[in-house]
Amino acid sequence: MNNSFFLILPDIRSCHNVGAMFRTADAFGVSKIFLTGYTPAPPKPQIDKVSLGAEKWVSFKKYKHTKLLVNRLKKQGVKIYALEFSENSRDISLVDFKSPLALIVGNEVEGVSSEILALCDGVVHIPMYGKKESLNVSIAAGVALYEIKNKLYRKDR
Repeated sequence: MNNSFFLILPDIRSCHNVGAMFRTADAFGVSKIFLTGYTPAPPKPQIDKVSLGAEKWVSFKKYKHTKLLVNRLKKQGVKIYALEFSENSRDISLVDFKSPLALIVGNEVEGVSSEILALCDGVVHIPMYGKKESLNVSIAAGVALYEIKNKLYRKDR
């Protein structure tokens, strides 16, 4: 559990986004993906096509309730971070991450719910420099996973 790095995907609508996050999770050494709420799970042709096989070797588990999962992980000593721009969020590049940890990325339209944000140990955001204030959820997850893994990797060396 000590070097665990989890990705939590609550209520993601798009199979393409889920598939992309499986592929990205594989690239950055995510230990397990938790698919919660109505997030689709493999096997599904749209997920399988985009993940290019990563759904076969990246461990995943389906949970109905995100809140129950988050509470269970916290009891096991996992620090929970949400990727969401908010009044209290911190620039992801300024946060000192330690394992075990889980990153929650939210729904494509609504983001991470306020109920789940309240349970998190931290809320982080990716600074935006253009006119748009957000990224596609799978792209944002990729940027965040890269940043977190980079920091964890440097500590392990």
